[in-house]
Amino acid sequence: MDTKIYTADDLVAAAKDIVDGKLVSFPTETVYGLGADATNEDAVKQVYAAKGRPSDNPLIVHVDGPEMVERYAQPLSDEAKKLINTFWPGPLTIIFNLKDNVLSKTVTGGLDTAAFRNPNNDVTLSLIREAGVPIVGPSANTSGKPSPTLAKHVYHDLKGKIAGILDDGECQYGVESTVLDMSTDQPAILRPGAISAEQIEEIINKPVIDERVHLSASQIPKAPGMKYKHYAPSAQVYIVDSASDFKEAAKWASQQDHTVGVMATDTVLNDIDWPDNVETFSLGDTVLSASHALFAGLRHFDNEEEVKSILTQGFANQGIGEAYMNRLNKSAGQKHFNK
Repeated sequence: MDTKIYTADDLVAAAKDIVDGKLVSFPTETVYGLGADATNEDAVKQVYAAKGRPSDNPLIVHVDGPEMVERYAQPLSDEAKKLINTFWPGPLTIIFNLKDNVLSKTVTGGLDTAAFRNPNNDVTLSLIREAGVPIVGPSANTSGKPSPTLAKHVYHDLKGKIAGILDDGECQYGVESTVLDMSTDQPAILRPGAISAEQIEEIINKPVIDERVHLSASQIPKAPGMKYKHYAPSAQVYIVDSASDFKEAAKWASQQDHTVGVMATDTVLNDIDWPDNVETFSLGDTVLSASHALFAGLRHFDNEEEVKSILTQGFANQGIGEAYMNRLNKSAGQKHFNK
């Protein structure tokens, strides 16, 4: 099929595609999502097929506000309402228990819970309102590859597989939303993002646990990214733990018989005389800019067939650095550069 590029002026046409059971990629403040009518099981199945996504990996349901959530979720607790009032629209996904038979098991991965998000993007909120239905939205990429932060990233992976891409420029954050499980008595972070556990605890006045685990083959994940390898380019990614390790990394790169990609801050890139077989990609100056650029850098090198290794700068595992390191560790398969 032809994959159309829509703009904000084409919202009616993009929404009609959604209502008609077609797939349309949409922008958010985190990454681009792959949208389908969450109430149309056949359309949702197309999302899994287009991405090559395992069917037990649940989808996030994007809504235009809490009223839409209340059509499907069991009554929201006071704590949940406080979080919604504070962080929505924004990069916080919340898992709730569902009413009976309101969403297909195809959406939920077979569970009785679903993850809901109210994205902070005016174009996409208008799309949801125009369509009149909640829209599922995993990242709009081939499953396992780096998430898309530009419409051209989506086109690269999914052209010919989806009806359209709603282009609203570059995403603000570059890493996916925080996923918080509120379906049990103990709130738990299942995926870190721009909203930290500390910020959540401050609002609900209750401890939040970190429940990120590696699931076995037989277990069903409650949130995306808990079970399968994610964000991985074809080249092997290695984490370089500190800026001071890059001089040794440069020596290692000079001994390789292939092109080595290097993703680091400008300070690191400008401080080293890189060998001829190194191609560099700037992560900016801070962990915030690095989080914004991470997926774009991985995608850049994924398009360079001669690049077989990617040395990528690590940061402290706190604040937005926790989300950055979560994605980088998954991309690298936990592999670090050893001096």
